[in-house]
Amino acid sequence: MIRFSTQAWPKACALLVSIVSARPAIAQEPGYPARAVRMVVPFPAGGGTDVIGRLLAQRLTSSLKQQVIVDNRSGAAGRIGAEYVAKSAPDGYTLLMATTTVIITAQALFPKLPYDSLKDFAPVSPVSTGTYVLVVHPSVPARSVKQLIALAKARPSQLNFASSGPGDTNHLSGELFQLEAGVRLVHVPYKGAGPGTLSVIMGETDLMFSNIVPAMPPVRDGRLRPLGITSAKRSPILPDVPTIAESGLPGFRVETLYAVLAPAGTPAGIVKRLNEATLEALNSADLKERIEADGSQVLPGTPDTLRKIMVSEIDKWTKVIKRAGIKPP
Repeated sequence: MIRFSTQAWPKACALLVSIVSARPAIAQEPGYPARAVRMVVPFPAGGGTDVIGRLLAQRLTSSLKQQVIVDNRSGAAGRIGAEYVAKSAPDGYTLLMATTTVIITAQALFPKLPYDSLKDFAPVSPVSTGTYVLVVHPSVPARSVKQLIALAKARPSQLNFASSGPGDTNHLSGELFQLEAGVRLVHVPYKGAGPGTLSVIMGETDLMFSNIVPAMPPVRDGRLRPLGITSAKRSPILPDVPTIAESGLPGFRVETLYAVLAPAGTPAGIVKRLNEATLEALNSADLKERIEADGSQVLPGTPDTLRKIMVSEIDKWTKVIKRAGIKPP
């Protein structure tokens, strides 16, 4: 018979309580996932976020041994889908395929956002970054970023730039450009990237910070002239076009982040499992090749990496919005 001293009883009881208390959480995670996982894409089918979301969902299905189903819940520039995930059960069965617009610039722009990007989500993993290209109509007498800045300074408030809508990343890119270059442009918002790009092609507007993928066909046939890339490095699909940072505005950087998040409160073990599955997917040669073919760069990382990116970018765009005096649309 084993005997415990009276001094040992409190320690023994505390140990027993801790073991019993830990068992439910431990027991739930090894069996995850036990059913299909829903990945909410907060934009319509066919767009860039949807394409990346579906590519990743296919790979996660293989890694997790359960179907990962893409659920398009669009509206309010992605905020409807994001709110849905933020208010979903934190059990790992509802995920968000997020973008900069949804979790960063929205947080910086809307004081009454129905979710808090840093409090209502558990970061899972960054996925990739996309870039923008500064394009002008061929009639604009500028063949470099430096020449465009000089032209804009000579013609204050005479050049205009298109965007896919107020508060979208390409709009904020134009605002950041004005602040950094010390120029004044006129913002002309359109209902979507397609109409905005077309306005520059038709000469209705002078320039645009366009997503690099839809800009490629008119760039190739000479209907748009590319002047600069917004990312920190040159794009492999436009290797001869310099970055804006190396063209006279050091430090200028705008990239669209694609990332996976879960509702806040999702158990750490499930987040870890999802992160591992995402890293496995991003390390596959075919997925990496497919993502980079569209001008994006794969960005594997930890949940902590993603949280640090979000904190830094929200701070950056909050300052830009304040300096530029931008109001919510």
